Amino acid sequence: METDCNPMELSSVSGFEEDAELNGFEGTDMKDMRLEAEAVVNDVLFAVNTMFVSKTLRCADDVAYINVETRERNRYCLELTEAGLRVVGYAFDQVDDHLQTPYHETVYSLLDTLSPAYREAFGNALLQRLEALKRDGQS
Repeated sequence: METDCNPMELSSVSGFEEDAELNGFEGTDMKDMRLEAEAVVNDVLFAVNTMFVSKTLRCADDVAYINVETRERNRYCLELTEAGLRVVGYAFDQVDDHLQTPYHETVYSLLDTLSPAYREAFGNALLQRLEALKRDGQS
């Protein structure tokens, strides 16, 4: 299951495509990766154990590092650049320069490959949001 959108941002069916485009990296200002990293964390915090921008690894205009612990208790250090996100380490604040992992365009796609529990939490959140929209439409 590919998950390239945040179910919490599905405010209306007609605006869905517009919101989904903003969740990727196209068309966004990539000058400050720390701000982008904070936005990434806020988008998916509901579906992981913990996630935060590294205070140990140096962020720059073109790179930021995010630590994440999945619901399966696996820890990763992620690198965020204009190319996307990728795993660079298997512990918080760890960068293994020899690790060759693929870039993912969105955090949703990356977590979808790393964590079945993320996939389930995302699906449940999407279902709850759709049910709320249905209830609101019937009122």
